[in-house]
Amino acid sequence: MAESFSAELKKELCNIKAEKSCCVKAQAYGMLLFGRHFSSRAISLHTENTMVAARYRELTQEVSGVLPRITSGSQVLECGVPEESYRRRVLSVFGLTGLELTRRINRANLENECCAGAFLRGSFLSCGSMMNPQKDYHLEFLVPRQRLSEDLAALLGELELSPKTAMRGGARVVYFKESERIEDLLTLMSAVKKSLELMDIKIYKDMRNRVNRLTNCETYNITKTVKAAVTQLEAIDRLEKDGRLRGLPEELYRIALIRRENPEASISELAALSGETISRSGINHRLKKLVRIAEEG
Repeated sequence: MAESFSAELKKELCNIKAEKSCCVKAQAYGMLLFGRHFSSRAISLHTENTMVAARYRELTQEVSGVLPRITSGSQVLECGVPEESYRRRVLSVFGLTGLELTRRINRANLENECCAGAFLRGSFLSCGSMMNPQKDYHLEFLVPRQRLSEDLAALLGELELSPKTAMRGGARVVYFKESERIEDLLTLMSAVKKSLELMDIKIYKDMRNRVNRLTNCETYNITKTVKAAVTQLEAIDRLEKDGRLRGLPEELYRIALIRRENPEASISELAALSGETISRSGINHRLKKLVRIAEEG
């Protein structure tokens, strides 16, 4: 089965190795903080993605020396730290005791400007997802705690990404619908491949929409022209049946004959066939006059 766009994105993010130790710590912090549990009572991540579980394990060990255990459930993998002493060691790396009343983003763990992208990369791996942009532009973080979601939205806002927020099933969603914002976030998280793919898809969709608009416009114009020609031909037939066609002024009589002999011709083509130096609006005026005379009869 082909991987989803979101799974492909997470694979790309998992393969990114931060060069600076501060960014390694920031990414680990993002993954741990936005996992299922992050306190002295439990530290764990639930995921269906084996690469995400492996990256969680790898980063936790790299920053704390503690190697989380991965267990396989019926539908998800659980990656966690079962021993309390080890959990406290992990928490202490990030300046936490485990007794905090609520989960918040501790900005001290984003030591430098370069750390924000790494932190968001870790956060997305733990609680993020993205729809295939060929269907819809939508990237989200499903955050388990309200204050934590507010902190995340504030951080993204400071980075000029301006997310939206909503509630879903008791959890808060921090999300984006604008393709430009999603591109910027992917670039910030160093997901260069998926960012470029999103740009390509956006260009293709914009071109397709433009072609559709042009096609619809052409179809409308053709339909309008055909309807006008049918109305003109019906008017000419009525004038002939009433015996009034021959009695028309010469210029109207001649354009009536030309139209009848060339039912599919455009106004420009009728002007050329008339043999006169006459504009399209002049031909159109004569045809409208024919229709008006027929309707008055």
